[in-house]
Amino acid sequence: MAVTPAEAGTVSIGEAAGKRRTFAIIAHPDAGKTTLTEKLLLMGGAIHLAGQVKAKGEGRRARSDWMKIEQSRGISVTTSVMTFEYRDVTFNLLDTPGHEDFSEDTYRTLTAVDSAIMVIDGAKGIEAQTRKLFEVCRLRDVPIITFINKMDREARDNFEILDEISEILALDTTPMSWPVGMGGIFRGCYDMREQKMMLFDGAKDSSELTDVIDAPLDDSRLDAALPEDQLAQAREEIELVQAACPEFDLESYRAGHLTPVFFGSALRSFGIKQLLDAVVDFAPSPRPQPTDAREIEPGEKPVTGFVFKVQANMDPNHRDRIAFMRLCSGKFKRGIKMHQVRTGKSIGIYNPILFFAQSRELAEEAWPGDIIGVPNHGTLRVGDTLTEGENLRFTGIPNFAPEILRRVRLDDPMKAKHLRKALESLAEEGVTQVFRPLIGADWIVGVVGQLQIDVLATRIESEYGIKVGFEAAPFYSARWVDAEDPAELKRFLDRHQSSAAEDRDGAPVYMARNSWDLNRAIEDWPKLKFTATRERS
Repeated sequence: MAVTPAEAGTVSIGEAAGKRRTFAIIAHPDAGKTTLTEKLLLMGGAIHLAGQVKAKGEGRRARSDWMKIEQSRGISVTTSVMTFEYRDVTFNLLDTPGHEDFSEDTYRTLTAVDSAIMVIDGAKGIEAQTRKLFEVCRLRDVPIITFINKMDREARDNFEILDEISEILALDTTPMSWPVGMGGIFRGCYDMREQKMMLFDGAKDSSELTDVIDAPLDDSRLDAALPEDQLAQAREEIELVQAACPEFDLESYRAGHLTPVFFGSALRSFGIKQLLDAVVDFAPSPRPQPTDAREIEPGEKPVTGFVFKVQANMDPNHRDRIAFMRLCSGKFKRGIKMHQVRTGKSIGIYNPILFFAQSRELAEEAWPGDIIGVPNHGTLRVGDTLTEGENLRFTGIPNFAPEILRRVRLDDPMKAKHLRKALESLAEEGVTQVFRPLIGADWIVGVVGQLQIDVLATRIESEYGIKVGFEAAPFYSARWVDAEDPAELKRFLDRHQSSAAEDRDGAPVYMARNSWDLNRAIEDWPKLKFTATRERS
């Protein structure tokens, strides 16, 4: 960690928090998010070999993708947490699922970060999932740095992409670097911040080895290094950019109104250093966090935090369950006793974990902005708040109504109890939801996308040794049901027993058979509230 135990006595909580950058990477699938994550870790010294998602054999397996289905398909479907250091700053990088079927997991992860890097494919521009994830960032005013990737391949016009960011995302853009050429004639990028030309060499795979000409754009030394026509075009485009785009404004960026834009190639490690430097220089340190009582400042002495992710069976040999907790204030020490607000119980945290790519370290101490793993046996859930005694709850961590409902079909009826344990354990991770109908014995699972069903079946078989199938349930959607009058709620559930269920917390759920059915229920029962989201507590 950037602050060592020996230094801890002389470092204030605020100073330690100021040395933290907790951020996520958001992107559409195949934009290069996992590759960029690998190269950031490589530059920070967290790993010594960066896996290429499209390589063969062992090289195919990205270091942040630990699940078997991720390694076989070359995609990210879980949230990984990685800690590394660079320029005396501790980075907590949350690698979120890129696939849209796992957007709910991504949403909850974005509640735990202070900034984000948005990766855009230079050939495709802004895609559907990028826009969706950006809107989540906007809801929380998360500042964004943009990285336009794959410039070593054929790409769209740079001005078109900048215009797209401005028009679709309503963000001001300030290019901090500018590419010279693209694809087969990509020559490098001009660093507009440092006023130097970074030359691209396709034979090299490390930005540390990039040839740099430390000279302003009109310096004659560039004439000898670049083709005349490309240099002339670059000078003309940069002059236009400087005239048309606003100057970088740190306050506007941190308010979520402006994004600094960098160009490069994650695969070739080109432009990665400049991107990482920008996170150090621009991205905010841990920000105040909202609760139902007040805002928690990172410099406060009492330790507070919230669980935004639970992952079961990261180590299949030990059937472990890790709760990922974002520390919001105070100096955390191993062995501390924390108050679990939801249950009122005291929890001793004796084996907290810090994550370094695929390895783990015991965390003797941690600071605001850090993400620690808390091993537990089902006592911690997504949305839990932990404090040193104060009764408050961090807000903004929701459950979403599932878009796909499936009945679980068990091949071996003798394993019904094992199935229940498996479903409840995986539901604790917050991606899959589990419902128990008031009438009938079949479990119903709810997910946002079809890929989640595939992942669920794979994990139940590989991690619990149970073969299951999923068949269509006669339901269109699910809504949580609540009412100020408990008697009114009971009357509704008694009348709709065949369409009623409970979620894993025992909250009542109405399973609508179609949109007409749902609208009719809302119309006929005006005293009830039918909600598509439910705050986790």
